[in-house]
Amino acid sequence: MKLENLRFVALLMSLLVGNNSIASAFSASSSLAFVRTTALSAAPTATAGGFIETELRGAAMKLHTRSQAPKEGKAEETNRPKERYVPTHADYLAFLVDSNHVYEAMEEIVNSREALAMFRNTGLERTEGLAKDIQFMMDEYKVERPEVGSYGKDYADKMKEIAARDAIPEFMCHYYNYYFAHTAGGRMIGKQMSALLLEKLTLEFYKWDGDLNEIKGRVKEDIEEMAASWSQDEKDECVAATADAFRGGGGINANLSGGSSPH
Repeated sequence: MKLENLRFVALLMSLLVGNNSIASAFSASSSLAFVRTTALSAAPTATAGGFIETELRGAAMKLHTRSQAPKEGKAEETNRPKERYVPTHADYLAFLVDSNHVYEAMEEIVNSREALAMFRNTGLERTEGLAKDIQFMMDEYKVERPEVGSYGKDYADKMKEIAARDAIPEFMCHYYNYYFAHTAGGRMIGKQMSALLLEKLTLEFYKWDGDLNEIKGRVKEDIEEMAASWSQDEKDECVAATADAFRGGGGINANLSGGSSPH
């Protein structure tokens, strides 16, 4: 994958927040502030000096620009698309359907492998809430449920292929980035969509049972404990999956920008 494409994926994995109208938040021609949405950037409770804070964060920062990560970004700035695109209810529903498909694949993998038992019923699971939200969107806005899109299908298939190889460190990179990106900038994307399309209603996708920071902290501790048992080759395998994790999440987000591919 070309470096400029990886940078654009990092751009998609960053949250678009505008200081003007909600519509301008999705306009690349407006003045946009890009904030980091990956788990690596939003991990306030990660163990200092641990695997998450050092090796995984370092890999992620190579894909962030200074505007996305002012203190740590290393990538050159990427030219932003010139055309304004304002998402529709159908776009948002496609985003939710694709997101759910990927979460279903990840939950199935976690629930079927004893090595991942510590990541069952963590409180981060999203499929139950997404199922409710998808039905709500269909009922409330009379939008037909779309088939899973190519981004959702391809990313879920990627997860299954990794699991079939029993490549646990590689899978954990995707798990961590995908789940934790949603708890950070993903929530802000939800707020933007809520204001734009849902009269500020908060979907179930953006609700967690219990204190989210505590939930994240427990999961991060479990990831650190797992990583501590890995060989250096296994740690390298996990880190090397960062670009694919950005690409997978960025593809799902493309539903909100008119379906344009980041690749």
